Amino acid sequence: MSNGPDGLTILVAARNEEDRIGATVAALRQDFPEAEVIVLDGCSGDRTAERAEAAGAAVLRLERLGKGEALSAGERAAPPGPLLLCDADLRGSLRPLLASGADLAVASFRRRSGGGFGIAKRLARELVRLRTGVAPREPLSGQRLVGPRARAACFPLAPGFGCEVRMTIDALRAGLRFEELELDLDHRATGRDVAGFAHRGRQLLDALLAAGPLALNHRGLRLPLVGWTAAGQGDPGITLVMLLGFLDDAYGGEARGFREHLRARRTTGVAKLVGVPLVGLLRTRSVSGALLFALAANALNQLDTRPGRCLKAYVLAALPLRAPLGLAVLLLPYDLRERAMLGDAGSNALGAMLGLKSVERLHGPGRWAAIGALAGLTALGERTSLGRLIERTRGLRALDRLGRLP
Repeated sequence: MSNGPDGLTILVAARNEEDRIGATVAALRQDFPEAEVIVLDGCSGDRTAERAEAAGAAVLRLERLGKGEALSAGERAAPPGPLLLCDADLRGSLRPLLASGADLAVASFRRRSGGGFGIAKRLARELVRLRTGVAPREPLSGQRLVGPRARAACFPLAPGFGCEVRMTIDALRAGLRFEELELDLDHRATGRDVAGFAHRGRQLLDALLAAGPLALNHRGLRLPLVGWTAAGQGDPGITLVMLLGFLDDAYGGEARGFREHLRARRTTGVAKLVGVPLVGLLRTRSVSGALLFALAANALNQLDTRPGRCLKAYVLAALPLRAPLGLAVLLLPYDLRERAMLGDAGSNALGAMLGLKSVERLHGPGRWAAIGALAGLTALGERTSLGRLIERTRGLRALDRLGRLP
């Protein structure tokens, strides 16, 4: 795709907007005649794409839902230069944003139209303030000019409706110039009905997740790390393992596997290699218990390479061991849909929970058999990819792909 000589590309995320997208694109092309307008069609079931193309926009048809995912896909398709982000149902001119000179310029609406009780906006404002010290007026506004420096600092975006909150956090934490401009704009506001409150509920959840730690998954999507939720299991040993995993998530390098970590010596992985068995020893007060605890934690961590894989393994093992299922069942849909990921904090903690339950139920030869099986799995993972092994085994491959997005 190419754009005009001013280097501006306009990204419009749209889903089922056939009634308004044509007028929005026409207005953007009139205001910015040298810019290319790219409409990001997120699985629309109507004629959004056709009407956008008829109005003169290039259309990128996406196979997944999610505003942040759509804008990130558009950013990857756009040439270098500034980006103007715009909602599909906007009315009014965004030209003043280009004159601001800010790295990230955000439009605030001069007139309020519809909406709820302001809870989502107040929470989003507070999340940005807690992370940056700045309380923006419009933390959820989708009308934004993203300069080249902000583009480098903010993309890929957080998924879903948390993308604007995290974009603001990233720009401010990078020390970039941020400005809000009050403009005479209008768009279709969500009402105080079931659909409207459901939309704002999704905004709240997405904003909460987006304000926390994020990491890139195997597709390059930037997802919230939700392993910290394992701290709610009520066991101090599991919480300590979660913290060791979180340390690896936050500060870990490229080293993978026992041998690489040991060769590197001073890595967060080495801290886990020492810390997790020590926690197991303190928690179970036996060498065999510490081994089972640590090997189970590592086994689930080895499996956390594709969406849902680790949580499915946890659920299957938790049923006979009578381990808690609530958190895994709650997180599994988000993991499978690539809206969140466990990270080392979650996979290590859930594995440690399985190890703890195994120590309670297995004794004598049965415990040592489990230790041997897990040690063999660990050794196998050091020599080859467990993921490739799963992909080559028909039954495991079918279970592994069940519920996962293509």
